[in-house]
Amino acid sequence: MQFTDNTDDPEDTEYSAAERAAAAARSTWVSVVVNLVLTVLQIAAGILSKSQGLIADGIHSLSDLVADFVVLVANRQSQRDADESHPYGHQRVENAASLVLGTLLLAVGLGMVWSAFQKLQSPETVAPVEVIALWVAGAALVAKESLFRYMLAVAKRVKSSLLVANAWHARSDAASSLVVGIGITGNLLGYPIFDPIAALIVGFMVARMGWSFAWEAMHDLMDRAVDEEELAAIRRTLVETPGVSGVHDIRTRKMGDMIVVDAHIEVDATLTVEQGHDIAVEARHRVLQLHRVLNLMTHVDPWHRPDLDHARD
Repeated sequence: MQFTDNTDDPEDTEYSAAERAAAAARSTWVSVVVNLVLTVLQIAAGILSKSQGLIADGIHSLSDLVADFVVLVANRQSQRDADESHPYGHQRVENAASLVLGTLLLAVGLGMVWSAFQKLQSPETVAPVEVIALWVAGAALVAKESLFRYMLAVAKRVKSSLLVANAWHARSDAASSLVVGIGITGNLLGYPIFDPIAALIVGFMVARMGWSFAWEAMHDLMDRAVDEEELAAIRRTLVETPGVSGVHDIRTRKMGDMIVVDAHIEVDATLTVEQGHDIAVEARHRVLQLHRVLNLMTHVDPWHRPDLDHARD
């Protein structure tokens, strides 16, 4: 199904499920390649240069690699057609994947914090690092920031919350590489303790990002409504449907990046049942065409014209 709107702004264009899936797959495979290279490079360089911060950043990149595969699996599974067990489809696989991704990041972050804390307990065990660690950290920073900008552009274009989460995950990686670079610089200047401090900060950043993703996904799985702006746009489309005299009791819930809507529409009480049904069908058609709505369930209520006697009873 192709969604369109009334603007000429490319960023406001709604994409079909197939187009969104294809864009998600392309951007995620780019991320897979980048994170695979960075994981090997950072961990190997971290071991050779004795930099705990660089090793921590490499583990972060490894978690990104796992997260990318979670996104790919979720993207594929969410496109499955509705069946008897899942009459609304499988879009919530994306929400579940975001929850898994957030939990993974939280666990990895806490592990990194614990490891760095252990080092800080025994600062005499922190070894000076080699200058190659700084070069690798700089290269990782550039690669991750570039990946973030690319993935966020795709995510915004196709309006995918899962891709937005993965893009900001890449931005957190860029920030962590910056922190690691500063820590390595401090170590090279004669302050070895800077390296485990950098690893500690990276761990906190990863854990915080994981908590944020998991919390948001959990709310979506609990049928959280869309924001007021999107709700108002859906209401406006319903009200502007010919034959609709009023709208009330609109309820929304997220299904992955799609929305399921229930709404009461008011039509002239003097119309026949068939006419009221036709208006409801047209209202549903308009909403599905103009918004990222998976399904709209309408309840038709009679509206009494104020110029009729019974309206004043």
